[in-house]
Amino acid sequence: MSRIGYGAAQLPRLHDRRGEAVALVRRAIELGVDHLDTAEFYGFGFANHVIREVLRPDDDVLVVTKIGADPNPGGPLPLRTAQRPEQLRASVEDNLRSLGVDRLPVVNLRRLDTGPGVRPHGDQVVDLDDQLAAMTELRDEGKIGAIGLSSVTIDGLRRALPAGIACVQNAYSLVARDDEEMLRLCAAEGVAWVPFFPLGGAFPSMPKVTDEPAVHAVAGSLGVTPSQVGLAWLLQHAPNVLLIPGTADTAHLEANMAVSDIVFDDAARATLDAVESRSGNVPLG
Repeated sequence: MSRIGYGAAQLPRLHDRRGEAVALVRRAIELGVDHLDTAEFYGFGFANHVIREVLRPDDDVLVVTKIGADPNPGGPLPLRTAQRPEQLRASVEDNLRSLGVDRLPVVNLRRLDTGPGVRPHGDQVVDLDDQLAAMTELRDEGKIGAIGLSSVTIDGLRRALPAGIACVQNAYSLVARDDEEMLRLCAAEGVAWVPFFPLGGAFPSMPKVTDEPAVHAVAGSLGVTPSQVGLAWLLQHAPNVLLIPGTADTAHLEANMAVSDIVFDDAARATLDAVESRSGNVPLG
């Protein structure tokens, strides 16, 4: 599998230009992307429908979906938490329908235990074991292939490992390395580490990789962009890192795919490793 995939979270920005959205995902595949990250709540199904239109039987592209939230058209936020076991099952069915498949290869359970974003309240506070039981049932039924976790704590990951965990998606970047111990645990257990917000800055509370003078210095010395440096650092930081940078722009897509060719010398690596990590894990509610 290529270490750089494509995350479809920004694809709905092209909602009124569907042809461009289709062309963008097609271009990603032409550039070597063989895994796509999506969710039913990305554009109220828009991302899934575009991916369904784009993919051909011979593309050999792994589609990774996530559940734990559902679309919420007209709400104060475009999504609502959906953490109860019956909601997880319903979300799997929604993704199956919009993607036009009878099996989802990998499904990430978005736990909302950590990282920037909303926190569950009321009946949305659900024990992890109950959720894993539902996910395991869905796997046994053949509706999902592998189970991943997102926004999970290290204690939650340890509890979940016996169920068989393929990947972990947490907010993580050069400037927000709170989960370093969890990354090492994933590497030891053969679990892929798939950082979201890999350049930080998605919320006001989060530092931005591209604000760092050290990142600009390394970028200038190599003739690449600060964003490329931030993504390349992730690839070179740990062998189990897979990237899913998202964009709605073809030029940015091509720049993201090019980061696999960037190589840091020892001095550049030391400069980047010395950048201070500052927590961005402030909940919105």
